[in-house]
Amino acid sequence: MSTAAAAVPKPPPTFADRLKAAVVTPVRAMRWRYVPLLMVYFSYGVYATLIATALSFWIRQSLTLTPAELAAIAVWISLPWTIKMVFGQFVDCIPILGSRRKAYVYIGAALLAGGLLMLAGAAGKWLTFASPEALYVMASIAMTIGVVLQDVVADTMSTEVVDRVDAAGKPRPEEEVRADLAMVQVLGRLALLFGLFATSGLGGYLASAMPYEHVFLLALIVPVLSVSGVVLVKLDVGERAPIDWRVLGGGLAFGAVVVALGVLKVPFGQEIVFVISMAVVCTLLVMVTADLDRDTRLQILFATIVIFAFRATPTTGEGMRWFQIDVLKFDEAFFGALAQLSSTFAILGMWLLSATIARKPIAWTMFWLTVIYTIMSFPNLALYYGVHAWTERTLGFGAHTIALIDTAAESPFAQLSMIPLLTLIAIYAPPGKRATWFALMASLLNLALTAGTMQTKYLNQHFHVGRGQYDELGGLLITVIVLNFVVPVAAIVLFGGRIAKGKG
Repeated sequence: MSTAAAAVPKPPPTFADRLKAAVVTPVRAMRWRYVPLLMVYFSYGVYATLIATALSFWIRQSLTLTPAELAAIAVWISLPWTIKMVFGQFVDCIPILGSRRKAYVYIGAALLAGGLLMLAGAAGKWLTFASPEALYVMASIAMTIGVVLQDVVADTMSTEVVDRVDAAGKPRPEEEVRADLAMVQVLGRLALLFGLFATSGLGGYLASAMPYEHVFLLALIVPVLSVSGVVLVKLDVGERAPIDWRVLGGGLAFGAVVVALGVLKVPFGQEIVFVISMAVVCTLLVMVTADLDRDTRLQILFATIVIFAFRATPTTGEGMRWFQIDVLKFDEAFFGALAQLSSTFAILGMWLLSATIARKPIAWTMFWLTVIYTIMSFPNLALYYGVHAWTERTLGFGAHTIALIDTAAESPFAQLSMIPLLTLIAIYAPPGKRATWFALMASLLNLALTAGTMQTKYLNQHFHVGRGQYDELGGLLITVIVLNFVVPVAAIVLFGGRIAKGKG
């Protein structure tokens, strides 16, 4: 009787069971020692949305930069992300006042605060030692370096907080370690999204209710939030590694070349920097992964190519936002509402879908995300061609409602693309080199964003879009939609099937 009873198979989980598991799993995975890295991610989310609307409207109203010029500036501002390996070497190998974690979080916070003060001074016209455009560039660079430095520390801690051995000192099963590492990445994305959620709507409201200068000053709460975790929690820092002069020297030499090209205004300087960046980062990655077996290296290579192609796609730049402001009459408060809606649905998507995404093949995930993003691009195209006028006459809703629906549908998938590769990176992070390893991979993926930004610049130079000049915006939108579908799908077709096999 008992044998027969034991042989009865368990019923398959119901939808309610799966939903409950998806909701409860991140809560159960939370640990107190995760707080420092999660606060860094949370503060970055707050920073990204609290000043975004005010900054966008201030740039449009007070600066003389065109969308093409802004895209070109964005390429230079993104460069600190491409030399994360230098910061990774510092965090791995060089303590400051005996600290290889806290000190760098504090330095990052100081740079972020300095950048915010420069923005406030430019907006309030009480900093006059440089033009508002120059102050904007300097502030952006300072804030970017501060965020990158803190991000390197948080990424490193995300591999250190998971125990590789149990209480008895015995190695834990590899499946458990992988699951914990994946969940730390999920919690990190959730912390970022909660930061976005906390201030996205508030950022739009503040931009409409007070001078932009005051919004930038209020954002000084962000550096305080970013250091709160390391103040409250004692960090267990991994072993210190000797300086790898190939990585540090190569990274510093690259940084010097970048500065020289920027200062001297060498023709095609951004393109030269991009090519050198790819060569340096790929060479250093080959060195750092030399100890991994061939199949593992190929698995990481093919996964990286697919995600690189997904991220290396252009956007329309500022032209579409300016069209929404000038023609569709979207104001600061409405942009804040869009951001609030976006962050809300992004949290729901990450919370409910992350476990599924972590288990699915990378090629499967990237293909469906590409399809979804392509479909979600059409509402903006429809708005440009005036579909909202027809819907308002016949269906009773116009541009604002279409934008809200589009944002709600697209947002749940915004952060999901990074989970598979972040998990793969965390699994194979070598002891003593975790910051360098994570930073190198992040540098490569940020180079993909740089490639996308450069394409945005080229497209904005070809399609002339500016304040009040939107005749060519339709062609720009169509080109972006086509590229954003064709490039990732081509990479998936060519390399997606090889990821799981890890064979060339």
